[in-house]
Amino acid sequence: MNRLTSICVFCGSSEGNDTKVISEAILLGEKLAKQQITLVYGAAKIGIMGKVAQGVLQHKGKVIGVIPDFLKQKEVVHLGLHELITTSNMHERKMKMQEFSDGFITLPGGFGTLEELFEIITWSQLGLHQKPIGLLNIGGFYDDLLAMLENMVRRGFLKMDNYELLLVDNDIDRLLEKMKTFKPAQVPKWLKLDRT
Repeated sequence: MNRLTSICVFCGSSEGNDTKVISEAILLGEKLAKQQITLVYGAAKIGIMGKVAQGVLQHKGKVIGVIPDFLKQKEVVHLGLHELITTSNMHERKMKMQEFSDGFITLPGGFGTLEELFEIITWSQLGLHQKPIGLLNIGGFYDDLLAMLENMVRRGFLKMDNYELLLVDNDIDRLLEKMKTFKPAQVPKWLKLDRT
């Protein structure tokens, strides 16, 4: 079993127009708080990001926000977090989020959300971390993306082992269970980094 003491959540900085996504974001925050899992996220009080944080904070959970200095505006940043980390740029932000997290969950979002998901899964593919990566497919939001990934496998651009690094479910509890029982694949020797 993987010990998940903190989970980084990638999701939209806008709320979108699906009330199910909003309610599931709040519910995810509630479930993280009740399982004493710290939320690590992009520090915004707006959008789906803000809803996840709201769910955690309303149930007395812990929240760590990580935000680059250029986004740190009073109307965007959440001022009620337990810890707020300011970085110099977006890349450093993602490095810090990875460093503080035992796993990752992606909710609906836009370009930025997809970029975060694919960077963290690429880092896993390259052996830079072996943490579980979950995709919460609320209301089939990511069905088309998953079909595209399956097409990449069929056409020889994505190995099945790497496709399977992405844990997918439309139910929060089942997804968390998959993450807790995730067994990372063996990284090819030629990809292993000398960490000394």
